[in-house]
Parts: sequence; C-alpha cells; structure tokens
Amino acid sequence: MSKPWGRTNAGREADRPLPKHSNTLLYDLHAHSTASDGTLAPAELVRAAATSGILNLALTDHDSVAGLAEAATAAAELGLQLVPGVELSVTWESRTIHVVGLNIDAGHTGLNEGMRRLQETRSERAQEIGRRLEKKGIPGTFEIAAALAGAGMVTRTHFARALVQLGHAASVRDVFDKFLAQGKPGYVPTVWAEMAAAVGWIVDAGGVAVLAHPQRYKMTGSWIRRLTGDFKAAGGQAVEVISGNATLSDIQTNAALAQRYELLASVGSDYHGPEQVWLKLGKIPPLPAALTPVWTRWETER
Repeated sequence: MSKPWGRTNAGREADRPLPKHSNTLLYDLHAHSTASDGTLAPAELVRAAATSGILNLALTDHDSVAGLAEAATAAAELGLQLVPGVELSVTWESRTIHVVGLNIDAGHTGLNEGMRRLQETRSERAQEIGRRLEKKGIPGTFEIAAALAGAGMVTRTHFARALVQLGHAASVRDVFDKFLAQGKPGYVPTVWAEMAAAVGWIVDAGGVAVLAHPQRYKMTGSWIRRLTGDFKAAGGQAVEVISGNATLSDIQTNAALAQRYELLASVGSDYHGPEQVWLKLGKIPPLPAALTPVWTRWETER
C-alpha cells in the first residue's frame, strides 16, 4: 500500500418541489469518458451532452486530463462550452474523497506531476485487485479489465464490468457489494493524495477546487461538516450541491454546507455512460437561488 504524498440514489423524492435556479440546466460540471471509467469516448460524451441541451460541460475524468483535447475539438464543432476539468483522488481521515477541479490549465506542470503519481497508484491497485481475485478462484480479471479500459486507466469500474461479463454478478453495483467493497475479496486499501496537495494542484493550475458529492461518503452530519471545514481550510472553493440523482434532502444538506462555509455551488451528473439507466444527461435539478454558482467565477473573468 502506498504512502500519502503531498449514493447513487436509485430514486428521488419526485413529488416534492425542487429549489429553482434558472441557469442550472445549462450546466453539467462532472462527467466521465473512456479516459477514465466512462463508457463514451470524449467526443461521444460531448455530442450526448449537446443533444441533451447542455451548453456548458466539464469533462472530469479520474486523475487524468487525457480526454480534454478530443472533447474540446468536438465541443468547438458543436458550439458547446467545454470546461476543462479533472476529479482527483484524495485520502482524508483514512477515507477516499474526490475533489473536482474546474476550469483548470490542463498543461500545468504541478497538476500533471500530481496526476502522474495518482495514476501510478491506480495502476498498482489494479494489478493487486487482479491478484486478489485470482487467489479467490477468479483468474483473468485484470486482463479483461485492461481490455475494457483500452487506452484509459484500469479502474474498479472496469473490474466490475469484467466480473459481470464473467457471470459472477448481475450488475456493476452487485460487483461492488460482493467483491470490491471494504472487506470483500477484491478490496485493496489505497492511499491517495493528501487534501491540501490535491487542492493546491488545482488552485495552482488556475482552477476551482470542488468537494465532490459529499452525501455519497455515508458520513454523519458532524463528519461531513468536519470534512467540509478541512476542505475549505486547504483552499477549497466550492461544493457539489447537486450530483447525480440527488434527493431534495441531499440538495438541502449540501446547500447548507455551501452557505455555512461560504463556498460556491456546483452541479454535475457524475455521468459515466448510457448504462446508467437511472441517470440521464441534462436532467440535473436547479440550484437553490440563494447560492452563488461556481461558474460565475470564470464567467466573470471571461
């Protein structure tokens, strides 16, 4: 195990009114491509976003900006504004936390060096997952996962798809529950970047650091507040108030975090591909009007 350096909800409270912010539906600031664990190539993702009515899309692959050039070309052809982004892996209090970087300089040396080290950690973890599953009588998962990843990084999601393909589970979600969650045969403890380091890479690259989907970490309210406070102290600037199929309760809790810690508010589907039948591009609920949207940061500068 390396040393530290430097829910998706199946449903929603559909019958209750959501807070309103007129511009939210034009934005999706958290999405993945085949450069990490998405199933659409960067250009395909951009086309899907444009078709769904999104005008401002952030490509935020895990620990990688490899898909941004292709996405930017497609976005220019379609008249869609691409926000260059990334989702960095962080270890905080022995938990894995994700920090999204928005409007970054993808060529920044410090950011790229940080991502290179995270990618090495991902590669080591993937090989160890393969070894552990083989010891449990499931050989060949690493090779299948690598083939599914193609030119991208091998992630746990690729292992999940491999195990579904091999008939060991009915769905990707089942794989995580049976094989990849803590205490399961394919679980590998992993230490990522320190919070201050990851936030620093984003800020130094001219970007806005966003605490991704705080409600998915399954923490108590006091722990989420502690996390948000530490994130703000490290230089974090925004929180993802709406992510995926957020419930009204999630939105209210995250909005309260944004207000309490004086953070900008971000929105993102965390879209990985059409296989997520419960999640559609362009279906993000509006932000509460009292919050300041994160995109005002770079739109004001523009």
